Amino acid sequence: MKIERSGAGDPARTLALLWRDQSAVPRRGPQRALDLDAVVDAATALADDEGFDALTMRRVAQTLRVSPMTLYTYVPGKAELLDLMLDAAYARMPRAALTGADWRQRLTTVADDNRALYTSHPWAAAVSTLRPTLGPGAIAKYEHELSALDGLGLTDVEMDDCLTHLLTFVQANARATIEARATARATAMDDAQWWAATGPLLARHLDPDTYPLATRVGTAAGTAHGSAHDPDHAYRFGLHRVLDGLAVLIDRPTR
Repeated sequence: MKIERSGAGDPARTLALLWRDQSAVPRRGPQRALDLDAVVDAATALADDEGFDALTMRRVAQTLRVSPMTLYTYVPGKAELLDLMLDAAYARMPRAALTGADWRQRLTTVADDNRALYTSHPWAAAVSTLRPTLGPGAIAKYEHELSALDGLGLTDVEMDDCLTHLLTFVQANARATIEARATARATAMDDAQWWAATGPLLARHLDPDTYPLATRVGTAAGTAHGSAHDPDHAYRFGLHRVLDGLAVLIDRPTR
């Protein structure tokens, strides 16, 4: 299974592009008809509409009505383009005010904003950012989100740990949500319809006396959520548990 990763391109060229270093722009050759933002916007729109697998340099070039070779004079390749797309998405995220609220409310806002990002750009949820983009959008996002944890008595490393833990949960939930929607589209039925068809078939084979817990709990969960998995419920439940876990660190008496 191929995993898309940020930070996979040439570091020097990627950083020059992210920070719009003019020294990275060719000084010779024909006048450039596009700008880098137009290339990034076209690539993002293509990934939003058709998924990241559909994104190729050739397809982006076709969208912009230029030759692939022309496109390579703006971006070295798909790896660098991915970092530019992510950084642009980060830069356009809303920066909701985090002052005047308690830390749980602040972190909930941060989580909700990131979930909204993945809703707008589903492809972003599938990208591994263990080697993060280091452009102005990513740095501004990091600065803003860290402010939700500032002044709580945490060490700098603990602040980074708490934010990473929160955002890892949000991204995992976003992936599950995207998978659920993709499954519904591919099978032309939602989870409730699938269980309505599959449940009676399972009942022919499942002995409640052999699997009492699985039968009881599975029935209760399915009745409550209308399916085996409700992404919205999983997000709300999981976010509260993440915050409860952070509370052990943030609200400990020694602080």
